[in-house]
Amino acid sequence: MAARKWGPVQNDQGWTISTWAPQARSVTLLMGNDEIACVRCSDGFWSAETDAPVGASYKFRVDEAIVPDPASRLQQGDVHGASVLFDHDRYRWKQNWHGRNWAEAVIYELHVGTFTLQGNFAAAAAKLGDLASIGITAIEVMPVGQFPGTFGWGYDGVLPFAPHPAYGTPDDFKAFVDQAHGHGIMVLLDVVMNHFGPEGAYIHQSAPNFFDPDRHTPWGAAIDFSQEAVRQFWVECAQMWLADYHLDGLRLDAVHQIAGPGAEQFFDELAEAVRILDLGRPLHIVLEDERNEPHLREIEGLTANWNDDFHHAVHTALTGEDHDYYQNFAVDPIGDLVLALKNGHIEEGQERLGCKRRRGQPSRHLPPTAFVNATQTHDQVGNRPYGERLITLADETAVEVAFALLLVSPYIPMVFMGEEQGESTPFQYFADFDGELGRLVREGRASEFADIALLGEAVPDPTSAATFHSSKLSWSETDRAKAWQEMTRRCLAFRSKYVVPLLKSGRIASDAKRSGEKALEAEWHFAKGSLRLGLNLGTVGQHTFSFQGAQFRINALDEDRYALCAKAEMQ
Repeated sequence: MAARKWGPVQNDQGWTISTWAPQARSVTLLMGNDEIACVRCSDGFWSAETDAPVGASYKFRVDEAIVPDPASRLQQGDVHGASVLFDHDRYRWKQNWHGRNWAEAVIYELHVGTFTLQGNFAAAAAKLGDLASIGITAIEVMPVGQFPGTFGWGYDGVLPFAPHPAYGTPDDFKAFVDQAHGHGIMVLLDVVMNHFGPEGAYIHQSAPNFFDPDRHTPWGAAIDFSQEAVRQFWVECAQMWLADYHLDGLRLDAVHQIAGPGAEQFFDELAEAVRILDLGRPLHIVLEDERNEPHLREIEGLTANWNDDFHHAVHTALTGEDHDYYQNFAVDPIGDLVLALKNGHIEEGQERLGCKRRRGQPSRHLPPTAFVNATQTHDQVGNRPYGERLITLADETAVEVAFALLLVSPYIPMVFMGEEQGESTPFQYFADFDGELGRLVREGRASEFADIALLGEAVPDPTSAATFHSSKLSWSETDRAKAWQEMTRRCLAFRSKYVVPLLKSGRIASDAKRSGEKALEAEWHFAKGSLRLGLNLGTVGQHTFSFQGAQFRINALDEDRYALCAKAEMQ
């Protein structure tokens, strides 16, 4: 691993603590009653040496501004407080983990704060055995980089190297990862590299050069990736989570906002930095890139991309919704599902009804494992005005069939927490902001949904703790929940037995066709066999499937309105 420059680095004499402040006249390390003048390097970094013990707190004074370390590994308190020297090597790992092949991934997206009543790493770890028992093989943890307040989604983080204290300590997160590995589950972490949150981001004061004054993201100032030190900050952040926390990969949020000069170089450098870690296990980097352009997945080391196209086609087919970004997918959702199953993406640069501009490039040459499909995600549920889950918006049997399609088709499936048990509790947007910022967030949320809010019912206050608590999973043990869990287990058993070995052998060809107004068939040919699926999402009284001997079925009879069957032939 290349030498780290940002933040504290432990050595035989103690610590070297560095920060980047190329415009500063002076930088001082404040440690207790000691003030240690930092030495400026030619690349804009300032460094100081100290023999302070593990657990000592510190800040930087950059000219007149007193700030925490932007690369703090642990905070003494909230994001405004002092940073703490932390020794990652003190944790004693229990598992000798060698990772998993990406083709085996069944991802479970999890928000630590609402996954359990306690809302912390320890409580989440206690549930991992249940997830493993139904066939989950990977956890994608929503961002844990420290953000202001107690509760939030995590995408407003300002200290991306430090775990949020409401969830537990760094060692608590390591214990979570350790226990997941003991159950055969990979752990990926969602990391936000495209912006900082609106409160507590002191890096604006200590290193204004970190940001591009000519660009702006929807969530804050754009980051200037033309700066070598900026690219190194995020590379070191990625390496820290992977190496020090034994993670199996990362999910990079909204990489379409990592743009401008230096952006392409950054992705190359990040992929190379991950490749050279040599941690004894495969590492997987998942992107969220709404552009539908496959070039990033063609870089060795960048594994897959969230595929919202699949979600949008399923959602419009089941709900009939056609507002906002659903408009063009609502024109012919079954036809779009045909494209998604055949190609991966739906929008590949072609003209489409209801679409104001062309989007994407052909993607069919990519392997199915380059696409992460979902029928629900934190975005698609939580960005609704009331956080409604799909099961409350559409026929439950139809939702069940669509969920089974997700799990048995040869793309990487992602389950949103609770989906495996038919959870109906909403997942709403929440952020622990107060004062003027809290007012702006409340008013902005209400304004965003003014036209579609239910008559006489206000949009939930995102800054209220009640909104946060109402989004926690119910963990119901009803017969209905057990039936959903058994269906999930059955789907994933089929996937493990047939789909995964086919994926590992390599795809040769794929095709899909419409077989009814709301029905389709799809087939994929692999080096070691083939997979065929038949899907009915509402064609009544029509035989949907033209093949016999399916190993997996949900309904699949002429009179069934919603049905799915799958057949694998192995060589």
